[in-house]
Amino acid sequence: MNNYMIRATAADGKIRAFAADTKDVVEEARQRHNLSPIASAALGRLMTATLMMGWDMKSQDDRITLQIQCDGPIKGLLATADNCGNVKGYVNNPDVMLPPNAAGKLDVGGALDLGVLSVIRDTGLKEPYVGQTILVTGEIAEDIAYYYATSEQVPSSVALGVLMNRDNTVRQAGGFIIQLMPGADDELAEKLENRIKGLKSMTSMLDEGMTPEDILKLILDGFGLEINDRADVRFYCNCDKDRVEKVLISVGRKNLEEMIDEGKPAELVCHFCGRKYEFSIDEMKEMLEKAK
Repeated sequence: MNNYMIRATAADGKIRAFAADTKDVVEEARQRHNLSPIASAALGRLMTATLMMGWDMKSQDDRITLQIQCDGPIKGLLATADNCGNVKGYVNNPDVMLPPNAAGKLDVGGALDLGVLSVIRDTGLKEPYVGQTILVTGEIAEDIAYYYATSEQVPSSVALGVLMNRDNTVRQAGGFIIQLMPGADDELAEKLENRIKGLKSMTSMLDEGMTPEDILKLILDGFGLEINDRADVRFYCNCDKDRVEKVLISVGRKNLEEMIDEGKPAELVCHFCGRKYEFSIDEMKEMLEKAK
């Protein structure tokens, strides 16, 4: 896996930008959750955005979660990332299928329909910061741009894309976030907007062999682009049997007793990565003692 993201500035710090290639990250999510093409596209877009937004967090212990609750047949999705390039996520209905949209593309907007985007930043304080906006299109990139504009008052252009092969593997995936910082005037904003308007889709550029660096150079040529950092990205879940055991203990004595009375081992599956954990009757009896 050689997926990565870059961070850059331009126009003497009045523009900041992120760009990412996440093909293998999205393919691993597809395999782990056995996702349909639409579910792969939706979760891939959300994970790509979460990776770039997570990189903007200050501490290695900080976490950002993007959650979409919606009325559409996908029934919601979630992704969470740290500032080190680790991301995980899941879709509530991984089997969702819909006809192509009017443009002949995967109908992610139709899969989500009406809903709410929540951005949850956990920085170790007593309560995480939560910002929410409605879904304006359900296509995810536009919804994140709307979140930045309304909740953080940061004018942003967001592009996210996932291109699928006919065999339901991921062909390309990636995205960019470009933001105007305080001090940017209307002339700069107009120039940037016109440059972005003429772009091909994110996946088309990636499919032509363009790298994240190439894409930012294309957009910000003439703006004094400076690429500051690069970070590898990966699908990573920190679940293990001890963590899952704590979850089982937390369900309470009554539920544990019922599982023991059934006389069968208990199997729990991690929502984020699909890994299965089995607990024997004896292990559950030990947990019952800990739950006292």
